Amino acid sequence: MPPTLLPLTLLHARGAAAVRGLMRWGHKALQWQQGIVRLLGARLRGGRVAVAATSMDLALDPVLSRLLGVRPVYFCRLLPVRPRLILGWGNRRSGRRARALRDRADGLLLVEDGFLRSVGRRDPPLSLVFDRGGIHYDADSDSDLFGLIARPLDPAQDARARGLIHRWRALGLSKYNARRDCAVPPEPYVLVVDQVAGDLSIAGGGADAATFPRMLMAALRENPGLRVVVKLHPDSLSDPGRRHFDPEALRALPRVTVLACDGHIAPLIAGARAVYVATSQVGFEALIHGRRVRCFGRPFYAGWGLTEDEGPRRGTADLAQLVHAALVDYPRYCHPETGAETTPERAMDHAGLQRALRAAFPARLYAVGFPRRKRPILRRFLQGSQVRFLRHPHQVPPGATAVLWGSRSAEGLPSSARVLRVEDGFLRSAGLGAELVPPLSWVIDDLGIHYDPAQPSRLERILQDSVLDQAARQRARALRDLIVTSRVTKYNLPGDRWTRPPGAVRVILVPGQVESDASIRCGAPDIRTNLDLLRRVRAAAPAAHILYKPHPDVVGGLRDAGADESLALRFCDEVLDRASAADLLDQVDEVHTLTSLLGFEALLRGLPVTCHGQPFYAGWGLTTDRVPIPRRGRRLDLDHLIHGALIAYPRYVSGRTGLFTTPERTVRDLVQWRDRAHRRGRVGRLLRGRWRGRLVTRLRGLRSWLWGRRT
Repeated sequence: MPPTLLPLTLLHARGAAAVRGLMRWGHKALQWQQGIVRLLGARLRGGRVAVAATSMDLALDPVLSRLLGVRPVYFCRLLPVRPRLILGWGNRRSGRRARALRDRADGLLLVEDGFLRSVGRRDPPLSLVFDRGGIHYDADSDSDLFGLIARPLDPAQDARARGLIHRWRALGLSKYNARRDCAVPPEPYVLVVDQVAGDLSIAGGGADAATFPRMLMAALRENPGLRVVVKLHPDSLSDPGRRHFDPEALRALPRVTVLACDGHIAPLIAGARAVYVATSQVGFEALIHGRRVRCFGRPFYAGWGLTEDEGPRRGTADLAQLVHAALVDYPRYCHPETGAETTPERAMDHAGLQRALRAAFPARLYAVGFPRRKRPILRRFLQGSQVRFLRHPHQVPPGATAVLWGSRSAEGLPSSARVLRVEDGFLRSAGLGAELVPPLSWVIDDLGIHYDPAQPSRLERILQDSVLDQAARQRARALRDLIVTSRVTKYNLPGDRWTRPPGAVRVILVPGQVESDASIRCGAPDIRTNLDLLRRVRAAAPAAHILYKPHPDVVGGLRDAGADESLALRFCDEVLDRASAADLLDQVDEVHTLTSLLGFEALLRGLPVTCHGQPFYAGWGLTTDRVPIPRRGRRLDLDHLIHGALIAYPRYVSGRTGLFTTPERTVRDLVQWRDRAHRRGRVGRLLRGRWRGRLVTRLRGLRSWLWGRRT
């Protein structure tokens, strides 16, 4: 960067940060205004309310409101209300206020984060605990959790708890789940866990600052042949005053390794011979992983015969009792996408999905040639990696990983660079990408791209090598049923109904494509125009009733029509510009295509498909192929193809939360958005579509002109 531009860049960054800060304060002020209005409304109605909260943050917390089934009113001494239930946050100030006001309500409820809290630290919670007797980290309280742990389990509860233990381990979960894994030392070690100085759970568990050096000395003394790894708390990394250990002093000790990183701790727990804690939740997670745990305080999981304790015994419980109480009975879970209460299993699966996809690609990526409108979308699909945007391939550092759109040439990249290619997924959106409708699904391919058969793609490798168990097959079958019954397609556009002509014996649908599209250039070696395809289909089936459906981008004026496409009626019986794709697939007998995704959608509906090109779904024994692909020798069933193309290969990002989601949830969202769009009215849609098409076309031309002048 030129030195003269550095001050301007810093000024811009500071200005942007200031604007973001003002927006946050403005949002907070608006929330407070809403809370005060609700309080005044309650006073005007006589002051009797269901739930009152002793902090405005609790009163305005949407997750809390969903789990309680009612929105709390803020309890203000100047405008007091008469609640049936008063709630506060743990042992913090609001919790102490709630205890002090207990006599003014019929009941008290203390709230805290659950043990599976969220994906990132700033994300809304996946779980909250509600305690009527105290709070779990206060060993001297009458917390509900202690009674739940002591309660025996029936066989179904025991089996569920053991299933949760297996799930937690397999998904590599922890309280927070956004970070990449900590580095695990190669030699055997025991783990010593620091906590933030002043954390309420330390005093609540009967520990203090002197507990931590005593814990470290015990770890060194009790494990003479092992390395001792001290994990500093992430919140103390930028503030030395919040640590119980001095990293420099620790590094001077023999056999001691200090980990001062904000990495995910689950692999570190799983690899330890033993875990030493004061009151940290890490001890509970270590029990789930089957590790030996030494407790120097009195956390909720100590004193039951599962840990080696410095404190007194509480009772006897096995690990299943502890897990069932802490993960099933005590917390309540809120699904981040639906907002409805959910199960611990579904909450775990959501957090596990985020972890798996965030760690799939290198921590730093270099995206080349992406227009500004696609950059925030790419960041969402590559969350977990830091993405830097570049204009030219030669700017990518040697050995780095570059991200390219589709089949863009990799010429100019360093020879040592890896390449990821990005394209639309097969369940994309409720509208056209050319109309700038944001996608819900993209594919990110580290081998090639699915529509270019010149080299294997990651999808082809999945289909060639994967082995499905019964659960995967059932999931693929259920997803197919959901898509077909919901009448979902790639773009989910509204359309006119079409009626099959009476007496038509054989009806063939030929979907048009954008002839300049990369899938035609790469995957149609024989014929490459829509008219040639129609000519070939008519020659092969002269008596059939042939329908031609032009591509929606062409109909909307967003892409150019193909060569002589206006002559389509010479070789077909009907041209259906605005017919619904799902409606047509319900009535036709077969589909002939070059590489269109409509062929895959026809397979989902059990229709015969003839491929005159080489799309990703050809060559597996499910289609009639006019252009063979010798490399694809494996014979697949439809469940296998669906699992590979719709579950294993793409990524889905929720339009509600911005987090990774599942294809099943995406289909349900697409149905809701499609139906909502259909209710707007056909005339308005057509006018908006044509106006938007012209605008997008002009903007594309302007962008190309500007880009050409800059390069």
